[in-house]
Amino acid sequence: MIQVKVPSPGESITEVEIANWLVSSGDYVEKDQEICEIDSDKATLTINAEESGEINIVVEAGEMVAVDSVICKIDPTKNSVNKPITKSISKETTISLQKNNTLKKIVNEPSPAAKKIIRESGLENIKGTGKDGRITKQDVLSSVVAMGNGPGKRNFTRKKLSSLRRKLANRLVSVKNETAMLTTFNEVDMTEINKIRKKYKEKFHKKYGVKLGFMSFFTKAVVKALQDFPDVNSMIDGDEIINYEYQDISIAVSTPKGLMAPVVRNAEDLDFVGVEKEIVRLAEKARTGKISIDDMLGGTFTITNGGVFGSMLSTPIINPPQSAILGMHNIVERPMVVNGKILPRPVMYVALSYDHRIIDGKESVGFLVSIKDSLENPKEHLFNGNIDSGLFNKSKNPLKYRSNYKHKL
Repeated sequence: MIQVKVPSPGESITEVEIANWLVSSGDYVEKDQEICEIDSDKATLTINAEESGEINIVVEAGEMVAVDSVICKIDPTKNSVNKPITKSISKETTISLQKNNTLKKIVNEPSPAAKKIIRESGLENIKGTGKDGRITKQDVLSSVVAMGNGPGKRNFTRKKLSSLRRKLANRLVSVKNETAMLTTFNEVDMTEINKIRKKYKEKFHKKYGVKLGFMSFFTKAVVKALQDFPDVNSMIDGDEIINYEYQDISIAVSTPKGLMAPVVRNAEDLDFVGVEKEIVRLAEKARTGKISIDDMLGGTFTITNGGVFGSMLSTPIINPPQSAILGMHNIVERPMVVNGKILPRPVMYVALSYDHRIIDGKESVGFLVSIKDSLENPKEHLFNGNIDSGLFNKSKNPLKYRSNYKHKL
């Protein structure tokens, strides 16, 4: 009998949550087949079968287990005859409330503690979340949540927060409590960026196999601004300030498991195609659950794009221990005064949230103005006067920027 244990996701992680079983007890599994997903504080990881055989699950989905604990056993002596591989469906508790906040039907046998509460409260129709659908005490207590009265059905679902989501929630709350976070805003005329993308996107995609998106322009603009305003590319460590001489840019990506921020390493050394390919690679790993902890550690600055969901304006929350985050938003045609005339222009609002303990107002405003200038005049600030050479890397070395930006505040 082979024991499958929880691998260590990282040095500081001592326990994980069994997020979902991809097979059921009694199934026949092949060697290296994905059998389970686990959630840690950092990421969701997949466990593979070490050998072929019949699997016996020891720890149910939703339970917390210590690293190196046995979660299932595989019997390699069992063959695949009459053992079809099936995929289990993750459990969710569905509770249908009636007008009087009671439930219709009791599913499976309640535990002794649950029986007592059911008898005293007169509740009915409770669906259990325990092993084999057993009704637990918590299931009964949860069903008495005050829902108010209404003319129709009063349905709701309840499921446990994943370990990753709990960790994210704690970090977001800590940012609000432990930093002096402020947000400054500006607007960017995206006319020139749109012209470049329209002119070169087909050639770019044909040559490199990736699209020329907005993220590469923003990433390169951020790199330049970080070099011009190094305090934004720093963080507090106790009584000391760490200033980074490189730019590791975290790119926020929405995944089925929640928001993740994989890191584009040394973005200052990448050209436009390098940035686009790296973002596509990391986003695909994040969305398919194959992202590793190393992919998300060590960023010095974060970019998040709420515009893909239609957000017009927001105040993004800093990604600790970083000191700032840039928020992109949707592009909407708005009236702007250009050379004394009111003209429709594609405008994006941008937001910079920053830790005022380490970044002063002058630096934060100057940083955002630097990004604005780079995006409104990309030929000068991002391509050194030659867009064609900058996009298609006709020189041997990728574009690099000198810290020569000056803007009078």
